Amino acid sequence: MFLSIVLWTNGIYTPYNLSPKGAAIWISCFVGVITIIALWPVGIMFQQVRTLLICKKIIPKFALYQFILILNHLQAAIINILAMQRVIPCAPPLSSSARGAYTIQQLLIMEMFLITLISRVVYRRRCDDLEPLECMAEEAGDNKQTPRIIMNSAISKDGLPRV
Repeated sequence: MFLSIVLWTNGIYTPYNLSPKGAAIWISCFVGVITIIALWPVGIMFQQVRTLLICKKIIPKFALYQFILILNHLQAAIINILAMQRVIPCAPPLSSSARGAYTIQQLLIMEMFLITLISRVVYRRRCDDLEPLECMAEEAGDNKQTPRIIMNSAISKDGLPRV
């Protein structure tokens, strides 16, 4: 974004010029490649923690994250390319590219509302099942190693109260 603004102020970058000599096509391709490269380490980390965090519903959260990222970048790029090629017709007060930008904003508002509802289901924790059984079983196994007794807000390992 910073590079686009600097090139635009110098008169080199025009967002509607999608010719190979223009900077817009190269910047858009560069952003797409960087987005895909950025998803690679996130995918590697997901593969490593997937089995450990299954009780925290990590798979739907990760899928939602990827869907949002791809939706924002890919949809905007496709609509901008269609608008620049004049596939989206112009209406008298708005040009084709302005109408494409307006369409992107309208679609993102509706889509993000639906994603908010889905996120609420995925991220919300209910009071009756704060800890799933798998997590409680794992934690119970960890707690059996060193039994502790709580007496008058003092913790002792041998069962005698601390003074």
